[in-house]
Amino acid sequence: MAKNEISPNPTNAKEILDIDELKKQAEQGDAKAQCNLGLCYDKGNGVPQSYTEAVKWWHLAAEQKHARAQFNLGVCYENGDGVPQSYSEAVKWYRLAAEQGYASAQFNLGICYRYGYSVAQSYTEAVKWYRLAAEQGEAGAQCNLGLCYETGNGVMQSYDEAVKWYRLAAEQGDAIAQYNLGGCYNRGEGVTQSYTEAVKWYRLAAEQGYASAQYNLGYCYEYGNGVIQSYAEAVKWYRLAAEQGDAEAQCNLGVCYYDGESVPQSYAEAVKWWHLAAEQGDAIAQYNLGGCYDRGEGVTQSYTEAVKWYRLAAEQGYASAQYNLGYCYYNGEGVTQSYTEAVKWYRLAAEQGDASAQFNLGYCYDEGNGVPQSYSEAVKWWHLAAEQGDASAQFNLGLCYDNGEGVTQSYTEAVKWWHLAAEQGNASAQYNLGLCYYDGEGVTQSYTEAVKWYHLAAEQGEAMAQCNLGFCYARGNGVPQSYSEAVKWYRLAAEQGEAMAQYDLGLCYERGNGVPQSYSEAVKWYHLAAEQGHASAQFNLGICYEYGYSVEQSYTEAVKWYRLAAEQGEAMAQYNLGGCYYDGEGVTQSYTEAVKWYRLAAEQGYASAQYNLGVCYDRGEGVTQSYTEAVKWYRLAAEQGYASAQCNLGYCYEYGEGVRKSKKEAIKWYKKSAKQGDETAIQNLKNLGINDYD
Repeated sequence: MAKNEISPNPTNAKEILDIDELKKQAEQGDAKAQCNLGLCYDKGNGVPQSYTEAVKWWHLAAEQKHARAQFNLGVCYENGDGVPQSYSEAVKWYRLAAEQGYASAQFNLGICYRYGYSVAQSYTEAVKWYRLAAEQGEAGAQCNLGLCYETGNGVMQSYDEAVKWYRLAAEQGDAIAQYNLGGCYNRGEGVTQSYTEAVKWYRLAAEQGYASAQYNLGYCYEYGNGVIQSYAEAVKWYRLAAEQGDAEAQCNLGVCYYDGESVPQSYAEAVKWWHLAAEQGDAIAQYNLGGCYDRGEGVTQSYTEAVKWYRLAAEQGYASAQYNLGYCYYNGEGVTQSYTEAVKWYRLAAEQGDASAQFNLGYCYDEGNGVPQSYSEAVKWWHLAAEQGDASAQFNLGLCYDNGEGVTQSYTEAVKWWHLAAEQGNASAQYNLGLCYYDGEGVTQSYTEAVKWYHLAAEQGEAMAQCNLGFCYARGNGVPQSYSEAVKWYRLAAEQGEAMAQYDLGLCYERGNGVPQSYSEAVKWYHLAAEQGHASAQFNLGICYEYGYSVEQSYTEAVKWYRLAAEQGEAMAQYNLGGCYYDGEGVTQSYTEAVKWYRLAAEQGYASAQYNLGVCYDRGEGVTQSYTEAVKWYRLAAEQGYASAQCNLGYCYEYGEGVRKSKKEAIKWYKKSAKQGDETAIQNLKNLGINDYD
């Protein structure tokens, strides 16, 4: 409660000739002398200091309706000086003095009504008494009346009136009024906005030691509002306010030490000031202090302490702290892991617009962690974060549109969001955008644009982008063809463990494309890809073992790798595995197993397998003999241009096996086969008297 001290009576040598004379006059009942004698006892001037004696003489004067004595007696009751503390007695004496027009008493009585000290709280009554004192020039009352007008307490709200009264008090040197007037200029309330004027008034109050003004003046220097920007000046004023216990100044001074702005960088000093502010309940300082414990900056690293401070800030509604507290619960750092608690705190921060919290809350809905799984809810939160420019949310939102999860599937929308994320440098979005341009999904197909985005992602180390960029160089799609560049990018991706790139690099070594030909290097990279389950690499590794390319020849190993690839649906591996069973190489010979694997490859359209399956039906190996089935599979292979199948199909037509006998059809298929150099077909044509098969 702001209040005046004991009224500084204008006693001087002319009024008080000596203490004995003053006592004599007081004892004779002179009210003025009694008041002045009380002041002497209050200050210990000419007599031993004694509040009790002061009260005694002021009481005598007050009962004679001496206003100044009544006011001073009220102050004693308010402060409990020389009497038991009593607001009711203070109010009683303030009122008596105030009703006589004593300004300081009117001001203090107004304060009693403002806060309800032994009277019914009433802004209206407070304003009444403030105004009476203010009109007499009482600076504190002018300031408080200005505040009532600013806030609309007890009067109709008016910034103009607030400024009027603040200015009157400020011009008398009232620090609080100077501070408040500075605030009006800072915000442009009741005056034309002016940082320069704000600084002027803040400075006057700050130079009187008013902490809030020192803080605001420091802020102006930090951001160059109304003054030339200066961290040194900012630190100076923050420090003065901070040393008086101003929490915001302590917090900002901590930031200066954390960042090393015009002070030697020091996490320890930052922690010191943030701790002081945090203990006063400053949410930003609590959050920052939590961060220091989280990262072990200036303090021993402790997730438990981090959580403690994050929680205090979070409970005050500080969004960043709510987000960090949610993160701690999600990962079980400093608290028992709990998706439910994580979601609770993420949601509170997300509802305040914190983009990171919105993204993480969306992720919880996407995965069903702590909430029922819901793509539509995930999309909702990612959309909010994405619209704030959160690149990860933009990327995930693009995925939702690409896959039609939680939204209507749309490549165009996917591209839109990936483009926004890609332009912020999100490597995954750059890669996906490259894919869209490569395949023409949601955009006009363009290898050049695909390469552009692959390149940006690849330079950030995105393995799949490096692999695809290598593919573009290998084929000359969107760039001049270059195996050496292809190998460069394949290698970067392969060294990160990207199976496709390991396979492609293996191919380059096998064929000598962009590197010296080397089966040993080919086998090395095929092996790495194969162990990750890459079917084509497993197949190629099987080939290397079957033929002993830079490995010890082993049908058993060949069968092992063929089988792994075949079980993934790799047609050539199914065909080769069928061949191993047919010949009993690396496995127990079995026509039945051979047919099984030939059929799987044949049904995928693999011509060699279709031909071999036809042979099995032709001979009744592993299946019931059937010329009809043989013809069916020969035909499928023959129509793909497979010479042996064309020859055998011709034979079936020549002899009517599985089809109606037809010399014309026989010659037709023999010729197709003969043109490819099939000796059996050439001889069969000669047997039919045909030497010209062009």
